[in-house]
Amino acid sequence: MADLSINFAGIKSPNPFWLASAPPTNSGYQVQRAFEAGWGGAVWKTLGDPILNVTSRFAAVSFNGQRVAGFNNIELITDRPLEVNLKEIYETKKRFPNHAIIASLMVEPKAEKWHEIVKKVQAVGVDGFELNFGCPHGMAERGMGSASGQVPELVEKQTYWAKEYAEVPVIVKLTPNITDITLTAEAAIRGGADAISMINTINSLAGVDLNSWNTIPHVGNKGAHGGYCGPAVKPIALNMVGECARNPLINVPISGIGGISNWQDAAEFILMGSTSVQICTAAMHHGFSIVEDMIDGLSNYLDEKGLASVTDLVGKTVPKYSDWGDLDLNYKIVAEINNDICINCNKCHIACEDTSHQCIDLYSENGRPMLKVREEDCVGCNLCSIVCPAEGAITMKELPRTQATMTWNERQSLLAGFSANNSNVVR
Repeated sequence: MADLSINFAGIKSPNPFWLASAPPTNSGYQVQRAFEAGWGGAVWKTLGDPILNVTSRFAAVSFNGQRVAGFNNIELITDRPLEVNLKEIYETKKRFPNHAIIASLMVEPKAEKWHEIVKKVQAVGVDGFELNFGCPHGMAERGMGSASGQVPELVEKQTYWAKEYAEVPVIVKLTPNITDITLTAEAAIRGGADAISMINTINSLAGVDLNSWNTIPHVGNKGAHGGYCGPAVKPIALNMVGECARNPLINVPISGIGGISNWQDAAEFILMGSTSVQICTAAMHHGFSIVEDMIDGLSNYLDEKGLASVTDLVGKTVPKYSDWGDLDLNYKIVAEINNDICINCNKCHIACEDTSHQCIDLYSENGRPMLKVREEDCVGCNLCSIVCPAEGAITMKELPRTQATMTWNERQSLLAGFSANNSNVVR
């Protein structure tokens, strides 16, 4: 069987599956139950000056019959005394010495505050720190969380302050509520970060009750924006992980977070550059036992691929991830409809006719309705195959190449050279 153990910036773990800093890691009881279930590590719920939470705190977005397609929360960092958390961290690490325990930290952007909490938490034997620069609500209004995480200079300074006293690896958790996450990732590197993690939750409002007109959730008829996570944010998280993984200035390990619900999701994040993956919403939805399927699924996948270790999978897709300007303009695919599988719902025809390129024809053959793609008009947009409910009825096939590879950037370079040459001739 493939080896699932990892060494993440010096933090060893029996597998890459970690619980993210969140309600599931609120206490020693929970983290120990998680380790018993098979989780390789846990990022303890964020420590700092204990706060007061409100009720209610959570809301979910369900879609097309799927419960918790997205999850929203307005809960803040730990509301338990620091001494209690530290006692439980010590006890948990003593009982599970081979599992990774990372302490999430959040304090005011002051050097003395970071020095103080790092020294206190370090004394109980954590394997690493995760600096929470991502929480988008409540703490941000106090100058912490994403309020710090959106300012590269503050990310760099606070990372440096933590590193001044840290004797274990420091991970910087980045906010997605920013135009370009690589800017803050680079700032974390300049501050001395040993690793980065992403993404934290996204600013959101789960919904509005059309009867009461209250926001969802609401606290005594008042609402506030919260943090969005769960399966719905996975594409955003994958992109941000990929953007950092392909940036040569960001040369530290990445812990991927955001909508990971099964081993397939985890494998995608690992392929995009994550060494470890952190999970929260799926555990809240289904319980700690989901890690069993994740471990078995990832292990079997690695065996099928002939890989000896999960670390052999890290970043394999990153070289394939680029900018639009580097894509081949002369690569062509078209849709192909298999009428033996087609159920004649005509969703592909409607989608193409109304919102795409009107290249699917309806006709009858021996009294049977049929569909056919006019290849000369098909642009290979994939829309018909996406809306088709019959598996295998529509496939996208590659056309024989008639022109050499040509990207937009190459085309522009050639045009610029042609223009310059013509200009020299005129002179």
